Amino acid sequence: MECTHSCSALTPIRGPSQFRIITPPRQLKIPGSRKAWGRKRVVVCNKTPSFNENNSNGTFPTSKNLFMQEAIGAEHGEAFEAYRPNGPLKVDVDFLNDRMRESGLQRIRYAMKPDEAFGLIFSWDNVVADTRTLRIDAWNQLASEEGKTIPKDGETQRWVLSAGAEYVLCKILCWGEAGKEVERLKMRLSEIFYEELLELQAPMEGLKEWLEALYTAGVPCAVASSLDRYNLLAALQRMGLQKYFQAIVSDEDGMESIAQRFLSAAVKLDRPPSKCVVFEDDPRGITAAHNCTMMAVALIDMN
Repeated sequence: MECTHSCSALTPIRGPSQFRIITPPRQLKIPGSRKAWGRKRVVVCNKTPSFNENNSNGTFPTSKNLFMQEAIGAEHGEAFEAYRPNGPLKVDVDFLNDRMRESGLQRIRYAMKPDEAFGLIFSWDNVVADTRTLRIDAWNQLASEEGKTIPKDGETQRWVLSAGAEYVLCKILCWGEAGKEVERLKMRLSEIFYEELLELQAPMEGLKEWLEALYTAGVPCAVASSLDRYNLLAALQRMGLQKYFQAIVSDEDGMESIAQRFLSAAVKLDRPPSKCVVFEDDPRGITAAHNCTMMAVALIDMN
């Protein structure tokens, strides 16, 4: 088969393992939607799970977004959609910025300690953890198991790292057409990735020192990932980072785009989007942050 492709209120700092149930901030009141928000409380585990705790079915938890290219989101300032008895209510970025503005004593505190007025959001992929290596290793092991090879040229490697698994399998590597065989390969790829994730022990170089400085300064931080909560919390525990993050956004939060994930982190940190700073290595993530009126720090490396 011939296959060609071309590129075109202040959140207090908490100690280790003290994650809690978080509801939207008090000042974030959506008319007529109290019940809807109540049903969608964000549940954050009270303790970090241990990998000695097996799932009931003995399998790895899986995330539908793990090897998919997510939408950027918030291109027109849209945020979330809440539901109420008389129909859906759309909440946009401007709404969140307006309702979450500091007021009263909070404004006075932030005038005295301006750093605490900001919320920092860290992307999990290649900012907190070196997932680029995990993904490449997962693809290479899958190829080895299937008796195939993955070209080492830069263009193919970029597609493998950035595109969805189905697109890579069908259009880039040409290992099959969409169907049961491709679904089997995608499932096996996820299994290999999670097996590799179990061995992850160290964060990106210099990250822990930076987080320690932020923790000392009282700046609240969140981590955003497409991983399931179980594996995300366990990985943070192994790397010794759990105490530095006051909020996490994971696959269970049901966010439909990168922008929604960042906005969810802002709500959990009780900071308006315009007061949040996103740390990202992906241009799509930088665009999503800007769409949310957030500031962004773009991290670059040799890749």
